[in-house]
Amino acid sequence: MAIIAPSILASDFAHLGKDIEMVNNSQAQWFHLDVMDGVFVPNISYGMPIIDRINQLTNKVLDVHLMIVEPERYITAFREVGADILTVHYEASTHLHRTIQAIKVEGMKAGVALNPHTPVSVVEDIIEELDLVLVMSVNPGFGGQKFIENTYRKIEKLAEMKKEYNPGLIIEVDGGVNTDNAPKLTAAGADALVAGSAVFNAENPTEYIAELVKA
Repeated sequence: MAIIAPSILASDFAHLGKDIEMVNNSQAQWFHLDVMDGVFVPNISYGMPIIDRINQLTNKVLDVHLMIVEPERYITAFREVGADILTVHYEASTHLHRTIQAIKVEGMKAGVALNPHTPVSVVEDIIEELDLVLVMSVNPGFGGQKFIENTYRKIEKLAEMKKEYNPGLIIEVDGGVNTDNAPKLTAAGADALVAGSAVFNAENPTEYIAELVKA
């Protein structure tokens, strides 16, 4: 069964407490938290204070996805506000191996995210060090985008690498995930599905999460 990680970026920030409670009472296992700096991606989201507050309101896993330049500068800060998993972008980290090791030293699981144009082969030399690889199925920066179909092939290739080098690796997918494509994603090898707009725009978000789990 795939891990379901609702993306708080798509929630109603005027009623954030209500949406956090909804996720807490749902079958979702993780909170997916997108941190954007307006430099690496053309959007600014939220940072440590919001994550710290969510951490105080839940016992679920905080899956923090950094879409920022120089992510290594903030590793300790995100651990202090409760991140359980910290994912940095391959495209934003000059010294990726060093950054991954620093994340692990802080006691968090370490992930690497790949933009749609980045082949999964770039993580081959570091895959044994990783806890998670996040495949972006839309261009990072904004919610509500159309799913990129090439994602299935990328997941299949990554699943082959996982089998050979790191069977415990979590393959996560983020962008345009819904109940229609969830079965195909898990069949291709995805272990965790990030869903934002599909969940929070649903008439009944709790039921939609349950449908994703079944899918």
